[in-house]
Amino acid sequence: MRRRLIAVGVAAGAVGAVGGALGVAFRQLLHAQAAKARAIIGKPLGEDAIDADRVWKAGYGDPLDLLLLGDSIAAGLGADVRKETLGARLSKGLAKQLHRAVRLRTAAVVGSESCALASQLDALPPDYRPQLAVIVVGGNDVTHRVPVADSAAHLEDAVTRLRALGAGVVVGTCPDLGALRPVPQPLRTLGSRASRQLAAAQERAALHAGAHAVSLAHVVGPFFITNPDEMFSLDRFHPSPLGYKRTAEAMLPSLLAALGEREDVPFGHAAPRGGR
Repeated sequence: MRRRLIAVGVAAGAVGAVGGALGVAFRQLLHAQAAKARAIIGKPLGEDAIDADRVWKAGYGDPLDLLLLGDSIAAGLGADVRKETLGARLSKGLAKQLHRAVRLRTAAVVGSESCALASQLDALPPDYRPQLAVIVVGGNDVTHRVPVADSAAHLEDAVTRLRALGAGVVVGTCPDLGALRPVPQPLRTLGSRASRQLAAAQERAALHAGAHAVSLAHVVGPFFITNPDEMFSLDRFHPSPLGYKRTAEAMLPSLLAALGEREDVPFGHAAPRGGR
């Protein structure tokens, strides 16, 4: 997700939502708040995530192929070293649970919207067959005011393609943008509402296409709200190393379920009908 566009996009979406009902003064307030948020957030992390692709826990042998698709969260922007990225955290967690090495491939790109999932899949080698895929995307769809139906359709198409390849799929739905403290009120509340609407649509699309869904707003959102200094990185927008650790731990039950390694999943997780 790109920091400059979050406040602008949410503000623009909010302006569209309120229309002329609340008048010019309210629209001016939202634009002023967007400018303030941009100045506070800054761009200390750049736009390039750390390359964490490798075989994790190679000593276990028989690597399982794990693919990550989506935006900056899936790419791990905000981690200080590769072992702290979301992909690495998920790989190590899976390896320990399965006693099996995990070969990580990250196709996620910082700044991506849901429409980019198709190109991320297209860029993979023709003979690549992941056994498990994780998708985290949506924040940029909210900030760019992409229609919810369009975002959900792009996600469902990506899941369908992955399932056709034989992969188990887990979707981490759009995080709650209301956790972003640098974005002032009422802009933050409007962003929260939009992100939750998208997350609900993503869950429906994921389940319909045969993926497992994890509500990031429910399983880790409270940590980001109550402990923002620890859970966010320097830009107070992307997860910190601890934020990625908590996110990976929270998502792991659905990854195991998508592989057929467990049946029950906790609150905030949803499984498609028929399991895998």
